[in-house]
Parts: sequence; C-alpha cells; structure tokens
Amino acid sequence: MLQLQVWSLYLLQDAGAVGWDPRSLWGQMGILAKLVVILMFIMSAYSVGVMIDRLLAFNAARKQSRAFAPAVAGALREGKLDEAVKIADRYKKSHLAKVVVAGLQEFQAHQVSSEIPGEEISASKRALDRAEAIVHAELKRGVSGLATIGSTAPFVGLFGTVVGIINAFKGISQNKSTGLGAVAGGISEALVTTAIGLFVAIPAVWMFNFFTGKLEAFDVEMGNSSSELIDYFLKRSQRARK
Repeated sequence: MLQLQVWSLYLLQDAGAVGWDPRSLWGQMGILAKLVVILMFIMSAYSVGVMIDRLLAFNAARKQSRAFAPAVAGALREGKLDEAVKIADRYKKSHLAKVVVAGLQEFQAHQVSSEIPGEEISASKRALDRAEAIVHAELKRGVSGLATIGSTAPFVGLFGTVVGIINAFKGISQNKSTGLGAVAGGISEALVTTAIGLFVAIPAVWMFNFFTGKLEAFDVEMGNSSSELIDYFLKRSQRARK
C-alpha cells in the first residue's frame, strides 16, 4: 500500500508538470489520436440524433395509436368503412393507422370490382403484410446504426489507446528517460480515447436494446390489428353472401 501511495504521488507531480486540462491535453495528442476523438464525437452526435428522433417517433406513434384504436373500432362496428379510412388518415403518425388503412383501402377496392369472389380477403391480407413491413422499416430507421456504434466505439477507442501507448514509448525514447513525466502525456491520451469510446458505446447499446423492445411491441400490436381486421372482413363477407 505504501508503494502504491508513493507511485500515486509521483504520478500526480508529473501530471501537474505535463498538464491535464482539456486544451493542453488536446495539444499533446498526435494527429491519429485527434482523428479518433473527432470520429467518436461524430458517432456520438449521430447516436444522440437517432435517439431523439426515435423517441419522438415512438411516443407519437404510441399516443396517436391509443386515440386511433377506439375511434376506428366504433366506425367498424357500425360498418362505416369510409369513415374508418377518414379516421385513419387523421392519425398519420400512428403505426396501427398506417396498417389498418392499407387493409381497408384494399378491401374496398376489391369489393367494388369483385372480379374474383372472395379475393378481397387474400388481397387485404397481402396489403396488411406489406404495410406491416413498411411501417416496421420506418420505425426501425437509424436503430441499427446504434448497434453499429455500440459495438465499434470501444474498438475505435482502443485504437486511440494503442496510439497513445505508442506515443508514450516514443516519449521515452526521445527524452532518454523512464520517469512518469516522459510517458504521462501518452498515457493520458490513451486513457481519454478509451473513456470517450466507452462514453459513446454504453448509451448507444442501452438505447438500441430499449428501441428493440419497443419495436417488438409495435410488431405485436400491428400483427394483432391485422388479424382482427381480417376476421372483420371475413364476417362482413359472410354476411354479404347471405
């Protein structure tokens, strides 16, 4: 313990000589380390932008879907398909509305033309499946980028760490000294890039997992809505044939 305390005092003394404030530390960094830091700040800005955009999109989808579901259910109970389509058009950000309106429009179009009896159900199901895939892709936009940043940022920081250690050994060779003062600048450079890499990666991984859970919940809701709508179409078609 005493030896560790002595080494800590030496390190603090040499650190004061080298300078640990951000401006002096930036000036001590090599060009590769600076490029690593700039790259990680770009990755951080992108991930923050995706987080804010997806949070706003998911909250709007959730809020509008809660208002859309009972409204369209009432219109469908009364058999007012045109009214249901108009209601869906009012909720542009609702994931359920985007899926339901696709099925309703396809069902209406085939009922008018009715070239093949019973084809409106199959066509509506295909339209619902296409709409689910499109809405899922829209909701997932940018989320995969968070996974990429979360998995690569630590390695980018590790690259900066390696560069910092190389600079530390270069300082030893240039100064012909093995004291902490000769390596403090390179070590600080290495530690900073490592810390920034973790700072960028950890929130990205957290938010990727959070958004993935939300997407799975949205997929279940869209699947349930599609299934219920197909059941409604089947019952309506059976009543029309009687």
